[in-house]
Amino acid sequence: MRLRVIFLILLGTLGLASAWADTIHLKNGRAIVADHVRENGNRYEYDIGDDSYAIPKSAVDHVEAGGMPEQSSAAAKMADLPSFAPAEGLAYQSDLVDKVVKEGQIDEDSLALLENKGDAELAATANFIAGKFEFDHGNLKNARQYFESALRYRAESPTILIYYSAVLVRTGNANQAVVYAQRAVSAAPTSPDAYTMLGYAQFASDHTKEAVVSWKKSLELRPDSAVQQLLDKAQREQKTEANFSEGESSHFTLHYEGKQTSEAFREQILSTLESDYDDLVRDLGGAPRDNILVTLYTEQAFFDVTQAPSWSGAVNDGKLRIPIHGLSSMTPELAHVLKHELTHSFITQITGGRCPIWLHEGVAQFLEPKSLSGEGHQLSLLFKAQHEIPINALEGSFMGFSGAQAYVAYAESLAAVSYINDTYGMSDIQNILQRIGQGNSAEAALRATIHSDYGQLETDLGRYLADRYGN
Repeated sequence: MRLRVIFLILLGTLGLASAWADTIHLKNGRAIVADHVRENGNRYEYDIGDDSYAIPKSAVDHVEAGGMPEQSSAAAKMADLPSFAPAEGLAYQSDLVDKVVKEGQIDEDSLALLENKGDAELAATANFIAGKFEFDHGNLKNARQYFESALRYRAESPTILIYYSAVLVRTGNANQAVVYAQRAVSAAPTSPDAYTMLGYAQFASDHTKEAVVSWKKSLELRPDSAVQQLLDKAQREQKTEANFSEGESSHFTLHYEGKQTSEAFREQILSTLESDYDDLVRDLGGAPRDNILVTLYTEQAFFDVTQAPSWSGAVNDGKLRIPIHGLSSMTPELAHVLKHELTHSFITQITGGRCPIWLHEGVAQFLEPKSLSGEGHQLSLLFKAQHEIPINALEGSFMGFSGAQAYVAYAESLAAVSYINDTYGMSDIQNILQRIGQGNSAEAALRATIHSDYGQLETDLGRYLADRYGN
């Protein structure tokens, strides 16, 4: 079976490189990086940050103590923005971290005292430290507020401008991010990070030509393989879409090859997307702030640009990329693809780009809507035999999976979300997404809403599948 959908997280977490850690190598070829791994009976237990997980030994090939694992796929390497080195040193920074961040949270009283000293440099640095702490922990709403406070004290600090631009892109404000990234470049014209961020904002706001220029300049200043991959992708898009035309509706900007589609078909696509947009505002709450970019491709052009695996059929990498080869009007299958990909844009907005892929894909399939009936029985047998893919192994990209592995990964993701909806309701799915957007891990969000960690969710999901599809 050829799967229709795949999701790439273009704007992943910015931050420092991972520390040395233990690596659990799974039999399916994936790997889980953990702070600590320990054996407990027939399973391995491991810690990532403040969260603890467990995985059956039957799913594990071996455990490697220490070391830095290789990424599981080229897509994963492209997913994250490169870590930023400060474009400038902020005054007092080394002295203020312990005053601003205490016991794993921002000390608002200390921050207020520092602001009240009348030293603009001091206040800017204190707010930047608070903003970066929240940014690194995925709480983009608070990060944005602290960075805005920092900019009130030092409006042209390139370091603050770079991070503030990153927050704007991650929260669906790419057009606004361009303005601040341009200010960062003006303030630090020799900073490769400033040009990298400007390229990100330009690419996300549909200014691919300008993004190519910015990323080339960044690479002139400092070679970086991650930036080179982004530049390569942008150039593929630029070449393929050189002669594309453009159309717009209330919430969408459509790119298409002139001879590829009729005006009536394009109107059907935009009308369907606008209807889906209204549905998703109701079902999920929140919405992307900038117009959503949609590109229609012939099948080969789609694979040329996205470099997606052969089993994929559409991509959302911040832009909805839809292959429509052989179609001349709206079909039920295309309508499902459009709803699925648009759902990813909403989830990215709500969670600030922090949603694990199993939940991303599960919600997107559920809202297409896609039924589990076709895969439910086979999946119930897989769980009964304890041969399912552990949910915590589905947090990262599916792009490295084979077609068969991807089939199971999507089915498990849909089953998990279907179980949560049928047992607790759509409101709890909304709450889980919102908590992730507030900086909680996915498992912490599950615990706070449905009172289940990953292990309990897998057990409950196995029962759910057996009850519904086991016969």
